[in-house]
Amino acid sequence: MSPKTIFITGCSSGIGLAAARLFHSKGWNVVATLRNPSAAPSELSSLQPASRLLITKCDVTDLKTIETAVGETVRKFGKVDWVVNNAGWGQIGIFETTSREKAMEQLNVNLIGVMDVTRAFIPMLRRSAASAERNSMGIINVTSGGGHWSLPHSSLYSASKFGAEGFTEGLSYELASQNIAVKIVVPHGGITETAFATRMSQEIPHGSAEVEKAYDEFNKKIGVVYGRMIAGSATPAVDVAQTIFEAATDGTDKLRYFINKDAEGFLEIRYGEKGERAAEEYITAMRKYFG
Repeated sequence: MSPKTIFITGCSSGIGLAAARLFHSKGWNVVATLRNPSAAPSELSSLQPASRLLITKCDVTDLKTIETAVGETVRKFGKVDWVVNNAGWGQIGIFETTSREKAMEQLNVNLIGVMDVTRAFIPMLRRSAASAERNSMGIINVTSGGGHWSLPHSSLYSASKFGAEGFTEGLSYELASQNIAVKIVVPHGGITETAFATRMSQEIPHGSAEVEKAYDEFNKKIGVVYGRMIAGSATPAVDVAQTIFEAATDGTDKLRYFINKDAEGFLEIRYGEKGERAAEEYITAMRKYFG
């Protein structure tokens, strides 16, 4: 039996890199995509055997690179079993100080990019899934706790992740009819070994002196709150990768995989005392309604 193949976006660091390494170690063919493949970390480029690895360019905001990556994947491995939409970044700051261009960039990467990569693979998955075992192939989208609750300074990031959550949930009903599984991995509370926070901190927008002064007291209060939150434990990227592997191999139709201890209790605040279980019960009820 030939190895299964997985296509992963955003493999330069963090979750994507950890997932590529894990699936490769489990005997899978891995298509690891980056915006700049020539700068691929040695932990990725040195994986052996190289015959089960394809490192290629995929900028999720550029349709041509998506199409090229899909073509290269088919030429090397013939098919894809799972697609992992992991590439993303976070824009933080007061919305009033954030330009329309930055808002569009946030949505283009975290939402439209996910849609475009997904759309590119659906025909291939649909044809293969027709004769495949149930829940053995499909799409896994990596979202965030920020797609379930929004926090100060993260309105645009949460807009993109709420959008990705809604898109993925709706898509899951449609593609279930085609024997294609659709799943969501939901890290929250911070991830280690990633460049995500570095880019976020480098792109904090600043407004006019008037606007900065207007929000000064609010920002100070929020800074204290975030300081306490950041002091909590973050989840190692390899743990998220392990959850992605679980989602791809557990053979279930489970939609959401929440990761990390909910130290702030946001899941309970959002969904009530049953937290994650309540979210699962909601999906069960919705599937029954539309099934």
